[in-house]
Amino acid sequence: MTDFDWHPVHAVDYTRLGAARAQAHVAAQWLARAAFAYVPPQPDDRHSNLGWDDGFGGLVTHALPDCARIGLKVADLTLAVLDGAGPDPVLALDSCRDAQVRAWLGRQMAARGLDPNALDAPPRYEMPTLPSGATYAVADLFESLRVLAAWESNAAAALGAQQADIVARKLDAPPVRCWPHHFDFDTLITLAPGRTTGVGFSPGDHFYEEPYFYVSLYPGPDVATLPTLPAIGHWHANQFTAAVATAGRIVEAKDQKREVEAFLHEAVNIAIKTLS
Repeated sequence: MTDFDWHPVHAVDYTRLGAARAQAHVAAQWLARAAFAYVPPQPDDRHSNLGWDDGFGGLVTHALPDCARIGLKVADLTLAVLDGAGPDPVLALDSCRDAQVRAWLGRQMAARGLDPNALDAPPRYEMPTLPSGATYAVADLFESLRVLAAWESNAAAALGAQQADIVARKLDAPPVRCWPHHFDFDTLITLAPGRTTGVGFSPGDHFYEEPYFYVSLYPGPDVATLPTLPAIGHWHANQFTAAVATAGRIVEAKDQKREVEAFLHEAVNIAIKTLS
């Protein structure tokens, strides 16, 4: 198996982590707007998805026309223009309103010869936004944002290792990316027309308040017919069928890294065998 780094994680107040996730989700839409405005279009809006840069500590766009990328450092919600040509222009979002962020990003794009008005194109999906008149509140969520950044770093590493193992098995699995619409990381394995398994991570949503890893099966079989999962996992069957390992179980594991690795490996094997 491909090795990967893991930051130990601990139990936290998942309500506050959810508030941090909501702020980061809104902030990530600035990366999506820049991608839709300046990155050459790809099928299924793949040009808008985001990578994780562990050295930077955050999410980054595909390269813009001048090879710069727009990044969001998750632990403190700082936007940056990353081009390696000197000190990166940055904007700390704490206490900023969206209008201030738009003005700053527009100036940065104009300085690179890009049309800032392209940032205002109608979004391709319903983007989350701050409530009217609200500001980003980083100071109130600093510790929760650090925890969120650790989970996202772990997710990118663990899923990236799993994707490499899947490709080594001669299966098609694109690089792991974060999709700004739902704010989850995943790679999708197409086993046959209409038969897919998604290997991913959600920082939390309306299904689970806490972060979780998942391996989805489509079309979804009857979970009663599926094998038992490793101890940190369970089968989810509400609106989608997937093997799920929640943060609550992961933080209690004796060896978090190895148990996540074993969960993903076994769940992927089950999905491939079931759908092939």
